[in-house]
Amino acid sequence: MPERVQKILSQWGVASRRQAEQMILQGRVRLNGNVAQLGQKADPECDRVEVDGVVIQPTDRPVPIYLLLNKPVGVLSTCDDPWNRRTVLDLLPPDLRNGAGLHPVGRLDEDSTGALLLTNDGSLTFYLTHPRHHIPKTYEVVVEGEPSAETLQHWRQGVLLSSRKTLPAEVEVLRQVNGNTQLRIVLREGRNRQIRRVAEQLGHPVIQLHRTAIGPIQLNPSGERPLSSGNVRPLKDSEIRFLNAQIALPSKRMPVNEE
Repeated sequence: MPERVQKILSQWGVASRRQAEQMILQGRVRLNGNVAQLGQKADPECDRVEVDGVVIQPTDRPVPIYLLLNKPVGVLSTCDDPWNRRTVLDLLPPDLRNGAGLHPVGRLDEDSTGALLLTNDGSLTFYLTHPRHHIPKTYEVVVEGEPSAETLQHWRQGVLLSSRKTLPAEVEVLRQVNGNTQLRIVLREGRNRQIRRVAEQLGHPVIQLHRTAIGPIQLNPSGERPLSSGNVRPLKDSEIRFLNAQIALPSKRMPVNEE
């Protein structure tokens, strides 16, 4: 069945959908001997698809892998780094670092820690990282000082960032820590450095930021052993079903206003 070339490359674990689009734009992908065009369709059963001169075979399609990582501080949420800094792939067992096509779903800042999904399912990555999707993500955040009730309510209702208001958020005070405040924050959007930018704008810069859950996928599920920093675990079948179900939920998709 014909599919867009970038979708084929993501399904085959060659790259994420966005990375595949860039590869096509760079002229690195050929379809039946000709340079592929973005949006062009192919049938891998009968068409010849090449990436950097290497033919992609239908038998090369990898077994889908879905992992949860507890990202430590100082590790980049990327597959490679031009300055050879440590990336999330460096934390994986050797047999998963090369050839498996694994990549992070979204990102956490270098200074942030916690739950990060890794997969070689490029189509799932494309859907889950699209701005129209709003899977709730839970964070425990320490901010400077003690935000007032008015400030917290402002945060909950939405704050103007780059001329666009953030979606309503859940913001709960957990405790006071040496004059600072630990919050639990649940977001349903993932704009760049959103929590840090909002906290800075409200006068309470972030000291620590730790993501504890992505939807029902938790680092420390009740009654189970916590996932320690730097470690990964396979997702449960129920967690994979939850992620795949998001693709089929048009009600989860909302109009996008680009920054």
